[in-house]
Parts: sequence; structure tokens; C-alpha cells
Amino acid sequence: MEFTPAELERYDRQLRLPRLGIEGQAKLKEARVLVAGVGGLGCSAALCLAMAGVGELVLVDKDKVELSNLNRQVLYGEEDVGSLKAEAAARRLRELNSLLKVKGLALEINELNVEELIKGVDLVIDGQDNYKVRFLLNKACVKLRKPLIHAALYGLEGRLMTIVPGKGPCLRCLVPTEPRAVERVPVVGAAAMVLGALQAAEAIKLIVGFGQLSVGSLLVVDLESLEFLRVQVRRNPNCPVCSGV
Repeated sequence: MEFTPAELERYDRQLRLPRLGIEGQAKLKEARVLVAGVGGLGCSAALCLAMAGVGELVLVDKDKVELSNLNRQVLYGEEDVGSLKAEAAARRLRELNSLLKVKGLALEINELNVEELIKGVDLVIDGQDNYKVRFLLNKACVKLRKPLIHAALYGLEGRLMTIVPGKGPCLRCLVPTEPRAVERVPVVGAAAMVLGALQAAEAIKLIVGFGQLSVGSLLVVDLESLEFLRVQVRRNPNCPVCSGV
């Protein structure tokens, strides 16, 4: 794959990383990533992936921008309040990197469309704030053998696990039943940015094919105490989703 002088200049610093280089950049350019939810996690992850040169991003979110989103959802400004998140985020990413293809889909992820959304992408970023949709994404990703990069937030704490079907546990192995829903989860913007960036880093490593992934372990990030803890997660042999994979 050939790169224009503008592309070589834009990505110069990461091209200098031996484990990435031109070949890795070509893989990023050819990749297609679904960002399922463009909130605190999804905004930061999508921003990092756009800056890294991932060729196509598909942003899915049914909601509109609210003023209370602006403490953590970095792709929106005050002028976007009332706009559809998927469209506003796509517009912002195109402004940041005109070399990208960005598709914004203002729709709800459900049982009828989840497989169709995932079918044409290389991996999925879990930017959801509820486990009903997280479980739908997990089930579809396992069925279609697509990696899912899961993260969750509460206050200054975040959790991350990368799910590669057949190579480690899935989300239902980690969270067997749907947790009690919290209407408005407290979140500090810095935590959303850190975890979203970690999701993007996992995606880049997956696409290019280097580094250690958080497969089979849950990374717990506590920014209040500034501690990082890795907890081993085993596959559940009786998991209703991934036991047969």
C-alpha cells in the first residue's frame, strides 16, 4: 500500500515505532472499527483511533448531546448540545483527520441489527453505559468471531478487558448476570479519557498484531489511588455464550 507525503508526515512519529512501521500503518489504514456508543469511552477511543489513522470508523449512538455530557465526551462542544451524537462525532473526526472514512449512525443497537452492524467490521469498541446492550454486543461478537474491547467506568475507576472469541473469556464469563442499572453513573472526565485511550491502544495492537493484550485478565484502573491492578479471568466452561467456541 502506498502512502501520500501528507500521510507519511502526519503519522511520522508512530511510523518510527519498529513494531508498527509502514506495514502496521497499512493495516490500520485498511481496518474498519465499530464504536458502539459515542459517550465518554467511545469519544476518547474514537479520537485516538482517528489520530492513529484507522481507515474507517463506524459510530453508533441513538442519543443527542446534553450539556451534562461535556465533562467527559471530548468530541462535542456547547454548539453541539441538542445534536445527534453520532452525527456530531463523525463531523468532528472528519475535521480532525480528512484522510478517514467516518460513518455516523443514529440508531439503537438491538437484537435485530447488532449482527449486521458487526458483520462488516474488524473489531468493536464497547462504549456502552448499560449491560443489556453490552451483552448483545458480546453475544454477536462471539458468534461472528469479532474481537470486543470492553471497558466500564465509575467515578475515578475504570475496568478494561479485551475479548477475543476462542482465545479467552467473554463478557458473560466476567459478568454472568446483568448488574442493577444505575440511572446516572458518576464519572470524572479524566477516567473516561484514560480508559478510552486504553481501548484504542488495545485496538491498535490487535489490528497491527503486536504487544500483550488484556485477554483473560481484567485491568482495574483506580485513578484516585493511582493503582493499576490486573485480575485473572477464566473462561466459564458452562458460559451460555462462549462455551462452545
